[in-house]
Amino acid sequence: HVQLVESGGGSVHSGGSLQLSCVASGWTYRTYCMGWFRQGPQKQREGVAAIQPGTDTTVYADSVRGRFTISQDNSKNTLYLQMDNLKPEDTGIYYCAAGFEGGICGYPVESDFQRWGKGTQVTVS
Repeated sequence: HVQLVESGGGSVHSGGSLQLSCVASGWTYRTYCMGWFRQGPQKQREGVAAIQPGTDTTVYADSVRGRFTISQDNSKNTLYLQMDNLKPEDTGIYYCAAGFEGGICGYPVESDFQRWGKGTQVTVS
């Protein structure tokens, strides 16, 4: 059973930090592009960051570059998103997602990802 489960969300003040985690199960994790997306209040879901399998090359949205860091631990089948210097506009539900085997792994767009977690809430005030 393929599953992605996020954790680590919460409420912080501007300038604070959070680390999100996403545990994957049910498939060979290390062969897929992995990404983080978010959906703010009354906004469309948008890509935040992605990381390529094997090379660990990373891509970030302009709005988070320099503040967020995506990483993964293949031995734990876990994807991370370290979020520093958080701003109120970072508020939203954060989702992790897995791409298609051998698929595109560039700037994260929804159509390039096939499996999704249920999300974790991040609130910055």
